[in-house]
Amino acid sequence: MNQAVDPPPGAPAPTTVVLATRNRGKMKEILDLFGKAGIQLHLLSIDDVASDLELREDESTFEGNALAKARQASSATGLPALADDSGLEVDALAGAPGVWSARYAGSPTQDAGSDDRRNNEKLLHALAGVPEARRTARYRCVATYVDTARNVELSRAGSCEGQILTSPRGTGGFGYDPVFLVPSLGRTMAELDLEEKNRLSHRGAAFRALARDLRARAGSGP
Repeated sequence: MNQAVDPPPGAPAPTTVVLATRNRGKMKEILDLFGKAGIQLHLLSIDDVASDLELREDESTFEGNALAKARQASSATGLPALADDSGLEVDALAGAPGVWSARYAGSPTQDAGSDDRRNNEKLLHALAGVPEARRTARYRCVATYVDTARNVELSRAGSCEGQILTSPRGTGGFGYDPVFLVPSLGRTMAELDLEEKNRLSHRGAAFRALARDLRARAGSGP
C-alpha cells in the first residue's frame, strides 16, 4: 500500500520512507500524524518494496522490537525506515499481554481481523469475573526511525491509560481498540474517529515526539 500526502506548491518533494509493518490501520494513522506535524512522506509499506522480508520481533521490550523491525527494513531496502512496537498492559494480568499483544492468542495469520477477534476473546476470558475497578490497563508504544545508510537511529515512547470492558464496542481501529475504554471520554478507541484517536493514543504520542525530533534534525542541517 503506497501512500503519500501531497505537498503544498513550492514545498520540497516528500521523503520516501518504508514502514516496517503489514498493518494497514497503522499505516493510515502514521501518515496522518506526520502530515499534521508538517513532515511530508511518501510512505511505502514493507510489502511494496520487500514483500518476502520476514520482520522478526523476538526482543523482550517494545523498544527492542521496534528498533529490530526498522533496522531490518532499512537494511533490506536501502531506505529510511519507520517502525513501532506497541501493546496492551493489563494490571490484573501482571502486565500481560505486553510485547506479546499481537500474538496473544497464537501466531498471526493473513487475516488481521480474525487475529484481533481471537486476541480480544482470550483477553476477555482471562479477565472474566475481574471487577471494573481492577480492569485498569494502558496501551504503550515505542516509535523508531532508522536510516542505516546515514547511521541514524531515533526512538520515542508514548502511552495511554484506560480500562478493559467486558464486551467489545465500536467498529473502528484495530487490535484491542473495541475493548479499550478511554474513561475521560466514556468511549472505546474503536468508537473514536482517526483525528480523536491520534490525539489521545499511545501511538499518536510516540510518533508526534518522533516527528518533532526528525523535523528538528532536518532544520539543523547535516
